Amino acid sequence: MIEKVLKAYGIECIDCEIKPFGNGLINQTWKVFAPDGQYILQKVNTNVFQSPVDIADNTLIIKKYLDRVAPQYLFVAPIITITGAGIIEEGDGFYRLFPFVANSFTVDTVTEAEQAYHAAKQFGKFTRILEAFNPQNLKVTIPDFHNLSLRAVQYSMALKNANKERLKTANWAIEKVKEYLWIAEKFKQLQVENSLKTRVIHHDTKINNVLLHIESGRGLSVIDLDTVMPGYFISDVGDMMRTYLSAANEEEISFEKIKVRSDVFLAIYKGYMEEMRRSLNLREQELFIYSGQFMIFMQTLRFLTDYLNNDVYYPVSHAEHNLLRAKNQITLLMEYTKSELEFKQIIENYETQLESLNGGLSMNV
Repeated sequence: MIEKVLKAYGIECIDCEIKPFGNGLINQTWKVFAPDGQYILQKVNTNVFQSPVDIADNTLIIKKYLDRVAPQYLFVAPIITITGAGIIEEGDGFYRLFPFVANSFTVDTVTEAEQAYHAAKQFGKFTRILEAFNPQNLKVTIPDFHNLSLRAVQYSMALKNANKERLKTANWAIEKVKEYLWIAEKFKQLQVENSLKTRVIHHDTKINNVLLHIESGRGLSVIDLDTVMPGYFISDVGDMMRTYLSAANEEEISFEKIKVRSDVFLAIYKGYMEEMRRSLNLREQELFIYSGQFMIFMQTLRFLTDYLNNDVYYPVSHAEHNLLRAKNQITLLMEYTKSELEFKQIIENYETQLESLNGGLSMNV
């Protein structure tokens, strides 16, 4: 099957070596070692992305725009087939092929603040460089993906319909969620106020969706563009907060290990704002810390909703898997919220230093 797919790109794989690549949970990925170079081949998960052609169309329209306005920007777009398609349907699925970027690597966990800085800078740069591009020209690949209002409604329905046993087991999580419902109410109010500008947003800012330079460690580009669509900056910043700040990921069951790292918070702020400072309005800048609460709470609701719905969405390995994930995220939200004053001070100190530095440079000039 794979050989037939590669042939559509003009690659004869008599001497190819094909190996599974990465540890992504959504799409199936291989690294292809061909006589003429190295490639990344993906099979799109059509259970998640029900219209794979929309993904290809989005990527193609962005590539055409960037080729015109920012040809120097490293945009890792799928290779076009012999017939001019950005994605092909073969057998039981849809496939696309990417060039493998030489001298690049990815990491699965933020182990040092500098990694978070480079990732935040790359995600910020991606949105900034597309600032003049009309996001409404993009197709929505996952409807309501980061619609917290909808997630809150889905959670309420799950509460009403859940069986008594699961409701009882989840009681602690349910009671904790009540304390943070203000986050969903605030999001609803922000939409009423029209405080958030719609932009081209990545929507999946895990650290392994950034290519880093193998020698310097600096950021090269963002990858995994399936969820690129119209959205709000709080999705990208919030997902970085959710997945970078704690060394323990969402599968950790020893909740005492879930702590937020202030140096990583500063790195996210510094990297993202270096690119997006002039793009974000003052109200949006005030929401930088809220973005983490927004995403952590939304993921809490998604895990807890799935548990109450008898695990119909996320793969689980045991009966309380989703409940433990929800408790994990609640713990992260609690730690994050306890650090809110510290985060504000970190931002204030950084901005003061930056203003002092810029003032000094102006005088020197």
